[in-house]
Amino acid sequence: MDDVSTLTFALLALAGLSAGFVDAVVGGGGLIQLPALVVGLPGASPVQILATNKLGSVCGTTVSAATYYRRVRPDPRTFIPLMVCAFLGSVGGAFVASLIPRSAFDPIILVVLVVVGTYVVLKPELGAVTALRFAGRRHTQAAMIAGAVVGFYDGALGPGTGSFFVFSLVGLLGYNFLEASAKARLANWATNIAALCVFVPQGAVLWEVGLVMGAANLVGGYAGARLAVARGAKFVRVFFMLVVAAFIVTIGSDVLGLR
Repeated sequence: MDDVSTLTFALLALAGLSAGFVDAVVGGGGLIQLPALVVGLPGASPVQILATNKLGSVCGTTVSAATYYRRVRPDPRTFIPLMVCAFLGSVGGAFVASLIPRSAFDPIILVVLVVVGTYVVLKPELGAVTALRFAGRRHTQAAMIAGAVVGFYDGALGPGTGSFFVFSLVGLLGYNFLEASAKARLANWATNIAALCVFVPQGAVLWEVGLVMGAANLVGGYAGARLAVARGAKFVRVFFMLVVAAFIVTIGSDVLGLR
């Protein structure tokens, strides 16, 4: 790769700041950060882009997860099994990432996003309050399954992982949007760490770029988490719908060949 200019560093830092904020509220920061890396680092390989994105993201998810933990106090009986299974799923996904073409994912992800968005719109009471659908062992098992499936997706592809965690916790387990977002940040932190455990030994991380984006992502993550906690579940729900809509437009444009 050629040397990265000061202007490119500044623009990537701005992208990292924005991505950290969005990711902290409801997930989906990859929609901002990954395209920025692709445009800003045209000489980087796909694995370098993915690895550097993970380094930037883990900084933001670290501070936002800590902020949510202090202020929301999520139940460790749920988030610990969720994190462990998300970590293992992400490791598995990272190892098979090179075997699965992105083109095979986009149409499926688009359909899932449309279904998710439609479901949330048609059920305005969804995620307003916590009404758990399972108890005891069944609740833990549901959390573990959600963690493994979404974690695998994050390791294999990545964009939208936080949003998928949030929807799984709201739609499957019955949490309100704020509690779901708190647990999603913890799980997303685990998947980012897992992916880096695979990418760092491969020498794929561009450390200077990743650390600059990571510092900006950290600031955005802290601000986003504080705002989400202060504004509550209704704010997170609206933000969730905006992010899902943005994903539908972006991925739909790719599938239909409009960009």
